[in-house]
Amino acid sequence: MAPSFLEQLWIARYVILSGLGMSVSISALAIIAGSVVGVFVGLALVYGGGVLRFLVRAYTDIIRGTPVLVLVLASYYVSAAVGLDLGPFSAGVLALAIFCSSHVGEIVRGALQAIPRGQTEAAKAIGLTFNQTFTSVLWPQAMRQCLPAWDNTAAEMVKASTLLSVIGVAELLLRTQEIISRNFMSLQFYFLAGALYFIVNFGIERFGKYVERKTVLPT
Repeated sequence: MAPSFLEQLWIARYVILSGLGMSVSISALAIIAGSVVGVFVGLALVYGGGVLRFLVRAYTDIIRGTPVLVLVLASYYVSAAVGLDLGPFSAGVLALAIFCSSHVGEIVRGALQAIPRGQTEAAKAIGLTFNQTFTSVLWPQAMRQCLPAWDNTAAEMVKASTLLSVIGVAELLLRTQEIISRNFMSLQFYFLAGALYFIVNFGIERFGKYVERKTVLPT
């Protein structure tokens, strides 16, 4: 009698959990690092000097126009060619963080430029320095506008983590393919992997909604 899906799932439970843990770890590190760098990219695009804005604009345009798979392969193989000993995990996180930073930078830029100039002028009129104006007036408003788009970017990083299987990162997709190669239950296990990715992204979406509710201005 052929083994059932539940039997195979029980046998492969630790493999699936390890793959899911790897996907979540990579995505979380890439999102955190990319968001931090992206904030500085956005600030440079809005408040940087002419040369800095040009360089950062070139960076964001090139990275956003490059397929994630190309960034992944470049991070892994080019880093090895120039003497950087990056393993598959580190190279994958680096590639996704770079891609995330370019998108977050554009999100931050758009949010800051959407704030009416009159608010900055009013802050100057009451004697606030630029740092005080930014931290107390501009950034709180920009952050609220960034949240919906940031949710989408974070979800894209989770989905992009599936590409790291090409450099040997044992994330959920690669683990699923290994399981399928043994039991040939393609439909069942690919459906399971899709459901797990959905759960992770749904959790990110709900977290973003929670933060939005907590930061909304009272009417």
